[in-house]
Amino acid sequence: MIVNIKKSEVKGKVRVPSSKSMTIRALMCAALSRGNSEIVNPLVSEDTAAAADVLGEIGVSIDKDKDVWRVTGGSIRVPTKELYCGESATTLRFMTAICSLIPGEHTLLGGPSLSKRPVKSLIEALKKLGVKGSLEGKTTPPVTIKGGTMNGGLTELPGNISSQFVSALLLIAPFAKKETKIGLTTPLTSKPYVLMTLWCLKKFGINVRTEFDKFTVRRQAYKPTRLEIEGDWSSASYLLALGAVSGKITVDNVSTSSLQGDRMILDYLRGMGAKVGVTGKSVTVTGGDLKAINADLSDCIDLLPTMAVLAALAEGTSVFIGIERARIKESNRVAAVKEGLERIGVTVIEGQDSLTIVGLKTKQPKEEDEDEEEKDKEGEAGDKAEEEKEPVIIDSRSDHRIAMAFSVAGAAIGGIIIEGAECVAKTFPDFWDVLKSAGVEVEIDAK
Repeated sequence: MIVNIKKSEVKGKVRVPSSKSMTIRALMCAALSRGNSEIVNPLVSEDTAAAADVLGEIGVSIDKDKDVWRVTGGSIRVPTKELYCGESATTLRFMTAICSLIPGEHTLLGGPSLSKRPVKSLIEALKKLGVKGSLEGKTTPPVTIKGGTMNGGLTELPGNISSQFVSALLLIAPFAKKETKIGLTTPLTSKPYVLMTLWCLKKFGINVRTEFDKFTVRRQAYKPTRLEIEGDWSSASYLLALGAVSGKITVDNVSTSSLQGDRMILDYLRGMGAKVGVTGKSVTVTGGDLKAINADLSDCIDLLPTMAVLAALAEGTSVFIGIERARIKESNRVAAVKEGLERIGVTVIEGQDSLTIVGLKTKQPKEEDEDEEEKDKEGEAGDKAEEEKEPVIIDSRSDHRIAMAFSVAGAAIGGIIIEGAECVAKTFPDFWDVLKSAGVEVEIDAK
């Protein structure tokens, strides 16, 4: 699918979908709880569907009503076929750990993009707990796990590759025969996602002692519960950014007390000069002349595409650090962002763990006595060039966050065509319709 985003002025109110990360965590915890749990307002998307489907293969019953998923867990069985996790890294990594609880040999597969993402550190950490596992790739799926041998004890793994590895171990640690201790050999990045896991575990009756470079979990039982899923700050970031560059927008269903790291988008928008107002679970962002910002994205790495586009539309030079892990997401997001921004004329300097972006509105030195008439002529020429310019084609690389971030650029400057736009279904299936409802001119070609 191809979408053409034209220069637009956004206005009105939109609702952000529920959190993908919390929906999947709630599904996993409910599956491990003996009895009936309810997940209220779950996200319905490709990733959450992948999680539900895989859980179904191991005997978890999920009754899906419109606003409530009723999960009957605690009776996990041996799957009769390979477990296909789609493009959901969270599902594959969490299920790799959960399969260690099921006797027998189990294989987990991913789609083309997921099959390139690392999981080796998780397999090595599981081995130290008594679980045998192997990878078809050097560091990547398919994964084979021989379950039923999880003893517990001491294990360790790096904290700077994926917080999902830590969360996966925390999910299964309560089932170990003896107390489990998880140590980190490098500092933990994306700490908010581990906080979300700990919060979800607590809701399902599991207690974890933590100092954030080590976690201790005793043997204990999950308890079924009813859990309401909050709005997704990652999805909200694109809509809030639209308000900052193209008018004014109100986004509903977001909580500023959320544990989600991407709620930092509000601080970043304020720092860039946008007007941000919060009323209950609604945030209103009004645009203005944005200025450059420096930010460490270590704990909110999914904001990189959004922040990069905002920096491109600002005045001055922005620097983002803590971005190296963005190279191993659904795409190499550092490369994808750099390529896309350069196509619209933005100067981007890439470092190993940094990205420097010179905004399009950065003023260039001019003669002090420049004639006003000449300025008017230049303005008229600029307007004409805007009308006649060739559209810029952005390759989404089948990455939902690249597609959604560059839609923000399209609304601000116009003439942006995004290829592979159907990828937004991974986390935000209604994204293009929501943009239209906010006043963005979106032309969709389904071919």
